[in-house]
Amino acid sequence: MAADNEIISYFDMCQRERTSLQRGMNFRLHGGHSVVLMSVRPNSPYQDEVQENGAVLIYEGHDHPKTASTPQPKTLDQPEFLPGGGPTENGKFHHAAQAFKAGEKAPDLIRVYEKLRKGIWGYNGYFHLVDSWRESDGTRNVFKFRLEAIEEVTDAAAAVDPAFRITKHRRIIPTHVKLEVWKRDKGVCTKCGSADELHFDHILPYSKGGTSLKSENVQLLCARHNLEKSAKIE
Repeated sequence: MAADNEIISYFDMCQRERTSLQRGMNFRLHGGHSVVLMSVRPNSPYQDEVQENGAVLIYEGHDHPKTASTPQPKTLDQPEFLPGGGPTENGKFHHAAQAFKAGEKAPDLIRVYEKLRKGIWGYNGYFHLVDSWRESDGTRNVFKFRLEAIEEVTDAAAAVDPAFRITKHRRIIPTHVKLEVWKRDKGVCTKCGSADELHFDHILPYSKGGTSLKSENVQLLCARHNLEKSAKIE
């Protein structure tokens, strides 16, 4: 089972999701959960935002592909439909969010991976897709999707029911805190110096009142030491 705040390579993400993640929006992979790749770095192509102290992600939809006929996608409204009439990934996520809002279904499960820097990705866990809308960015209309962070669910449960209902919510560690911790801890486990299977760990767990908002309460641990610490928390 995947663990929140895990640091992961692009190759391992693709292995885990059993597909080549060549696009940022991937609706209901293998008939189960969806996957989105996010970034809040300064030069990111889309304006993703983390709000409410890490409890909410506002994810921006994606542009037309850049082709000879569309050399400047940033000047065009983000598409809801393909030229042949079927929905784009924007359209699929939008229709699922609106169906939830209308009370027609439970919220879709979304797995979120975040690009922290070149070669470094963070697993932000599962989210519920609860809303979508279109708004102007000053030049054209873009899609926005509201995702709310939820407690981790087992892969088996997600595979059986992509609308698995979870009521307990959580918060993700903000990007700037992750980058500060990565730099401070030099990209290795603070207990053993390992650079493999790393996680961002709350020193005082969130469930015990610890914060995700300050680097002083976050450290890098390898998988072994992260599990050993978890086993000792009562």
